[in-house]
Amino acid sequence: MAATSTSFGDLLDIRFKKIFWENYDSLPDMLQELFAFEETYPRNEQKYSSVGTFDDFGEFTGTLTYDDVYQGYDSTATHVEFAKGFQVERKLFKDEQFNIMDQRPKGLSAAAQRTRQKHGARQLNNAFSVDTYFGTNTEGVALCSNSHTTTSGASTAAGFDNLVTAALSAVAVAAARIQAVGFRGDRAERISVMPNEIWIPPNQFETAFEIVSSMGKVDVATNNANVHYGQYSIFEWNYLTAANNWFMCDSSLRKQFLLWLDREPLEFGWVEDFDTFVAKYRGYMRYANLWTNWRFILGANVS
Repeated sequence: MAATSTSFGDLLDIRFKKIFWENYDSLPDMLQELFAFEETYPRNEQKYSSVGTFDDFGEFTGTLTYDDVYQGYDSTATHVEFAKGFQVERKLFKDEQFNIMDQRPKGLSAAAQRTRQKHGARQLNNAFSVDTYFGTNTEGVALCSNSHTTTSGASTAAGFDNLVTAALSAVAVAAARIQAVGFRGDRAERISVMPNEIWIPPNQFETAFEIVSSMGKVDVATNNANVHYGQYSIFEWNYLTAANNWFMCDSSLRKQFLLWLDREPLEFGWVEDFDTFVAKYRGYMRYANLWTNWRFILGANVS
């Protein structure tokens, strides 16, 4: 419905000293922190894959042994369109006293930013289930799972589990770090994973701050040095919806494996209807995000 002068009489009444709109600042944009922004190509879908590693060298006994490498899992991003419009009667636009309607189309920008943040947070909020909203991964398991597999046929008995259930604490962070640095590659070989980030909802900020900022060991009477002191960057994000869940990341690997694709960046347009003198404003964007490899993250799904 168009905003009309009969619906917004207060905006025409000069007795009002001030009328407020969009009073709140936007929450910080965390997409640049979480995702690597990838170049897009002129197609609706974008695919990613990988080729695995060589096995260890064997002893040479006179005949050279040739190794195979294995095709990894495929990740496909499918761009999704998002749009929002707003209509306003010309009479209201011209006569209202507080410049509100002149500014309302700018509110579409704030709504778009909020939408993008929520869609970026999907990767963490849905990390414990298979989320196909923006695409698929042929491994067919959740981002954070104890059921990861490999195409090489190597044993997945160790180093393929990036899911824990422990509540955030100094002890849980220590255990999670040990688990993360033990992640294995596609041939179950040792790989370099160096966790240096903790992502949390606001509920967990005090706990996370104490873990990372206390010089002494947390919640004990001794004066032992705190091994976590200064080791992790804390990222508090209001769009993380589970109050007790938390995540540990390797920032270097995250920038390789967690991608954002802006197929069509946010754009705005407007037109006035010839017969009704109603102005129409709209915003439009098309994008996707996806993960191509789980080994950058460990997630705690705390019940």
